[in-house]
Amino acid sequence: MVHLMKACACPVMKVLAFTSLFLFIMTVSVMYNYRLKYGLISNYFQPFKNATTSLEFGTENGSAQAMIASKGFWTINSIGRLGNQMGEYATLYALAKLNGHQAYILPSMANYLAPIFKITLPTLHDSVRKAIKWKNYPLHDWMEDTYRSIKGDYVRLSGYTCSWTFYHHIRSEILREFTLHDFIVEQTDIFLRRIRGERKNVTYVGVHVRRGDYIHVMPNAWKGVIADKKYLDTAMAYFRNKYKNVVFAVTSNGMDWCKQNINNSKGDVYFSDDPKQATVAFDFSILAHCNHTIMTIGTFGFWAGYLAGGETIYLTNFTLPESHFLKVFKYEAAFLPQWIGIPADLSPLLHKNTSKLVQ
Repeated sequence: MVHLMKACACPVMKVLAFTSLFLFIMTVSVMYNYRLKYGLISNYFQPFKNATTSLEFGTENGSAQAMIASKGFWTINSIGRLGNQMGEYATLYALAKLNGHQAYILPSMANYLAPIFKITLPTLHDSVRKAIKWKNYPLHDWMEDTYRSIKGDYVRLSGYTCSWTFYHHIRSEILREFTLHDFIVEQTDIFLRRIRGERKNVTYVGVHVRRGDYIHVMPNAWKGVIADKKYLDTAMAYFRNKYKNVVFAVTSNGMDWCKQNINNSKGDVYFSDDPKQATVAFDFSILAHCNHTIMTIGTFGFWAGYLAGGETIYLTNFTLPESHFLKVFKYEAAFLPQWIGIPADLSPLLHKNTSKLVQ
């Protein structure tokens, strides 16, 4: 009887063992296939781990559940041209870091900056941007103490921000973010070597003359002026008197005016006007690779001086005291303390006002 029970037990145990092994293999297989199927989705939304809020995002295979990180992330508006975009990027980078949040830039900002600089902030996909309920937070163009403790996990900063007061404390990081791509630097080196010629120990001074729309916007909208011939002569004389073998590299959106008004009697002025290389990136790179800077007004010139890192001369007091421009702009927040300001000649505006009174 005992032998019979043992004989019957063997097949039963074999069946149980085989069944257990089969179920184990099936479980492992299902788990592995699940990991393969959803692993890519999990990796795609890796920045959104430790979630407290769930959102639905469309995919080619339907929809994927994405979990937004409890710390959230911040972004900023993408408005204006190169100088504005750089200012907005740097402000977002600094304030998000200061408040302990991950920064994401909008696709339009990435399209503007990524072809020129080796930026590192990730881009916020448009589907994610639309799905999030943002806290809009407008900024002045200068740092305030309240910006050190901005509440909210999903904050969208806004404004034409450029002031060094936002990010100068992490200058080295900002300079690294605005490292120009190698191919642009190579083109710049060729240009600088060409204008140097046979000179030795050259001091390069980048000159940016902002004209274009500012010719009309400053006097008509802001009761202000742009740089004139006298300002540029004074600024260039400063560098000619202080340094030997000075070479000026001029970039402008009003090159015809520059050629007519900039004194080149010494043969030390060169204009970046080659139609084959006339790009915003190339002009900016020329200025950024010079030793010193002469800017007029505008964020393009500011960033050129900031990246160049040498002495920078800028136009100051370029509006009348009653200008509304001064409600959104502070000279002390716009230009670094060590930079050299040359007051603008406001007489054309004063003459214009006097003429109106006479009439």
